[in-house]
Amino acid sequence: MAKRDYYEVLGVPKTASQDEIKSAYRKLARQYHPDLNKENPKAAEEKFKELSEAYEVLIDTDKRRHYDNMGFAGVQQDFGPGGFTWQNFHHTGDLQDILGQDIFNQFFRQQGGGSIFDLLGGTYGPRQAQRGRDLEATLAIDLADVVEGVTKEIELTRREACPRCNGTGAEKGTKVERCPECEGAGQVHRTVQRGYTRMITIIECPTCEGTGKKIFKKCLDCGGSGEVRKVRRISLRIPPGVEDGTLLRLGGEGERGPGGRVGNLYVRIEVREDARFRRDGRTLYSELTLELGQALLGDKVKIPTLGGHALLTVPPGTQPEAILRLRGEGLPAQGGGNRGDYLVKVHVHLPESLNDPQKEAVKGLFGGSSAGDDSSWRSSLFGRKRS
Repeated sequence: MAKRDYYEVLGVPKTASQDEIKSAYRKLARQYHPDLNKENPKAAEEKFKELSEAYEVLIDTDKRRHYDNMGFAGVQQDFGPGGFTWQNFHHTGDLQDILGQDIFNQFFRQQGGGSIFDLLGGTYGPRQAQRGRDLEATLAIDLADVVEGVTKEIELTRREACPRCNGTGAEKGTKVERCPECEGAGQVHRTVQRGYTRMITIIECPTCEGTGKKIFKKCLDCGGSGEVRKVRRISLRIPPGVEDGTLLRLGGEGERGPGGRVGNLYVRIEVREDARFRRDGRTLYSELTLELGQALLGDKVKIPTLGGHALLTVPPGTQPEAILRLRGEGLPAQGGGNRGDYLVKVHVHLPESLNDPQKEAVKGLFGGSSAGDDSSWRSSLFGRKRS
């Protein structure tokens, strides 16, 4: 079944605020929670998971921006190869507020038979590797770079695996053992007695912070975090025909997350304006002013192009506001291919005043003479005799 738009799933507009998104999820999560739909829990479970996936994306500022820009492809890297799972859901605190403590605790009860505990994976262990934060950058290029594409470098600061400890957080030559508190599980159980009901809650181990490991001596460079901040220069190939505002994704060039998974880098391309041209997709537009004689008699005029200059043929009798075309002097489609056209709009400059010889020349051009009735040249010039 095709995935539905996340905004449609939650029933909110694309302009919805964080409060509106949370309010919509609050209402629908209680409505479709499987433990509150005993008659058809399977259908409710699927609906509940769809709602939670949409909430996971839209309540997170970065994920929402990527989704708005690139659709489902923009958040694909946030989930596994098979798509969203409950281990990708990072808002259990919100869910606890929405469902209430009693229903929420059913997530962690030690019973089988289709409980939400099973829905969330059923088994728990050391904290799973989390993907690092995505980074964003802006890169400006010239309009001329769009013709063939261009390779540029961008500089950014990001968190990377500490080279001294190779990301383990332990000083060289020291040992790393299983955490004695959780015995490597990464989580510990806390029991709460409520009357005759005994609740067992699973929480992250506070000793090892969910890693399941005990470090005896922390790395001197990273202080045990396994990460350091580095300044990097990254080379980026920008394809031909790129549009202003295009978002390019560089997989694995973002920040390192807990456990070693790396986020992505998204580069927004800004195409600088060129005062000589106007762009519309593959087509370039410009304007040219001709002298009257050039328009009447025709000419070859040197005009600027993105590659330098070209000769534009002006046919005799070219009219004001005419559009002249240079084929193949526009821009390629995004990714490459044949170039579009370069269209030039023509203006004709008329002299504001004429001296006597020039007046006689104009009369002669239109079949008149310097003596006698001037109706012949006026008729030729204006198309009919003026009364």
